[in-house]
Amino acid sequence: MELILKQDVENLGFKDDVVTVKNGYGRNFLIPQGKAILATVSAKKVLAENLKQRAYKEQKIVDDANKLAEALKALEIKIAAKVGAGDKLFGSVNNIDVAEALEKEGHAIEKKFITVTTVKRLGKYNAAVRLHRTVNVDLEFEVVAQAN
Repeated sequence: MELILKQDVENLGFKDDVVTVKNGYGRNFLIPQGKAILATVSAKKVLAENLKQRAYKEQKIVDDANKLAEALKALEIKIAAKVGAGDKLFGSVNNIDVAEALEKEGHAIEKKFITVTTVKRLGKYNAAVRLHRTVNVDLEFEVVAQAN
């Protein structure tokens, strides 16, 4: 079954993508939830026209995302965490903590766009930040001991 997505769907595609899914998934979940419509000939023509009109606006958004990516690469982020014996953390550092650190630096990025492997020790780590469907940036951050 060919569908046009009306919004981003995890592990399937982004808004306005034409995707092929199994009939039951499309008929019983995507269409009733309002996440997709059938990809008829007329719907594809409307989609093509909309995409053509949106291409210019999209380019500006991509340029802004690239500028933000360069700004994020230049940042040195240190996240303070409580430390137990050795360099082991009480708890862990995750995407929420990275989002809060970026917020303090003046860059509001939603936590769902930040991917971090769970951090349980002090040291330097990388986080993948998705700023746009075509713009991803690897953000380096350091977990340091919290001063008492």
